[in-house]
Amino acid sequence: MKDENWDDLRLFLHVATEGGLVGAADKTGISAPTIGRRMLALERATGHSLFLRHTKGYTLAPDGEVLLRHVKAMEAQAVSIRRWNENGYCQPIVSIASDGWLSLFLARNRAHLWTPDDPFRLCVKASEQEVDLIFREAEIALTTRRPVAGNLAARQSVRMRFAAYATPEVAAEPSERWISIGREQASTSADRWISKQPDKWISIWTTTTPTLLELLRSGGGRGVLPCFIGDAEPGLVRVDAPIEELSADLWITMHDDDRSRPEVRTMIDRVAELLRSHAVEFSGGRSAEAAE
Repeated sequence: MKDENWDDLRLFLHVATEGGLVGAADKTGISAPTIGRRMLALERATGHSLFLRHTKGYTLAPDGEVLLRHVKAMEAQAVSIRRWNENGYCQPIVSIASDGWLSLFLARNRAHLWTPDDPFRLCVKASEQEVDLIFREAEIALTTRRPVAGNLAARQSVRMRFAAYATPEVAAEPSERWISIGREQASTSADRWISKQPDKWISIWTTTTPTLLELLRSGGGRGVLPCFIGDAEPGLVRVDAPIEELSADLWITMHDDDRSRPEVRTMIDRVAELLRSHAVEFSGGRSAEAAE
């Protein structure tokens, strides 16, 4: 049997479990003569005698017993697939890719982006490397560079600024000790800034942005953070004015073919509104006013 017909195999399962054509007909709504013809066709296709036919019904031949075990296993998998589908996993996913700091911001503001009533699921994808929207590694990406090639579209968003932060105790220390992302893991200008300053003494390195934040909060030293993260941390203070050379515009980027999908369009609008409503925090405006 080169091409197994799952419909015929399911009919076989009904005939085998019901003990004949009449019971299978009651279960499926297909007439007994039709089922009988399809069972004959199944036997011819497989080259095996599957049933012993008698006046009281059908019983399984030895080859039918073997086939029944295989079909039961297939039916169990089919049931699992139906349950998986019924549990809502057929809903589309909208992935938003961004660096660790922006992903943290999105997670903290999840209620503005997604609710359980939405007809789609959300993936907040934290990646320090640039994702490939052409090959659909995400539907939306937050980047500091406008795309210049490929079938991509972009919407300019807020201005981001970065500054040095520390606990009040560390900020008051006469000597500076810094915490930095390791050179091998550094993927942004902000990550690499400290290591490029010859007068900055780095006392602690780490490999991830969440660890960097925890080290700063624990008093491990000073570190560079985006203002929308640093100013929101009650245990940290801004050590100095924003580092202007690190300022960058944020772009909401998406595949041009995807932006017309309803769930992607909805998410683009929600992300744009969320960022716009926090433009002051992204620009470091509150502390900038205090510095003036």
